[in-house]
Amino acid sequence: MCGRYVFLKGEHFYQQFEIDFVDFDPPDQFNVAPTQMVPTIVMHDGKRAMVQMRWGLIPFWAKDPSIGSRMINARSETIHEKPAFRTALRKRRCLIPARGFYEWQKLPGGRKQPLYIYLKSGAPFVFAGLWEEWAPKDRPDQMLQSCTIITTTPNEMMASFHHRMPVILPPHLHTQWLDPDFEDLDALKAMLTSYPADDMTYHPVSMLVNSPVNNLEACIAPLDRTE
Repeated sequence: MCGRYVFLKGEHFYQQFEIDFVDFDPPDQFNVAPTQMVPTIVMHDGKRAMVQMRWGLIPFWAKDPSIGSRMINARSETIHEKPAFRTALRKRRCLIPARGFYEWQKLPGGRKQPLYIYLKSGAPFVFAGLWEEWAPKDRPDQMLQSCTIITTTPNEMMASFHHRMPVILPPHLHTQWLDPDFEDLDALKAMLTSYPADDMTYHPVSMLVNSPVNNLEACIAPLDRTE
């Protein structure tokens, strides 16, 4: 699964992802947590737009938004079958930009060591995501957009400490993934593979990341083993 990640724009962010207009200018976030509002890239009137969405997909048929906290991730193997995701897979796909993400490695004695995982290049990347719109039945004008991160089987690096990993989409797949008119399910599912392990790396970080209250650069700093 992917339960925490890092969003850092850096230089040339909007050019890198060919974003045509921005609904808001997102701040850097070192410890993005579920139910928070997150930057998301979608197609809007034929152009790429950066918008805010709540992390944790809320199906349009949900009675209340609390279900979203259980839908921060969607398994690539079953999204075409699940009622919460199958329509979004066809029509409402998005890119969720990140600089890295966290996972917890189980250690002897039951302790869990947080790890920061990122590309060796240090460049921003995007998760494959789905999005949905939901509104209370008695307040249909109060529309809330929400998203989920798709996960897949791990690459060789990730498999050493977890059985899942988020789908990182390479640049040559971005346009087709965002295209709402592209509905070839076999082709879409074929995109949802693990990212090459040789292009990724990680390092242990402090327990600061365990609390979403800590939105600090120190969250991604390599752990000093001498401490």
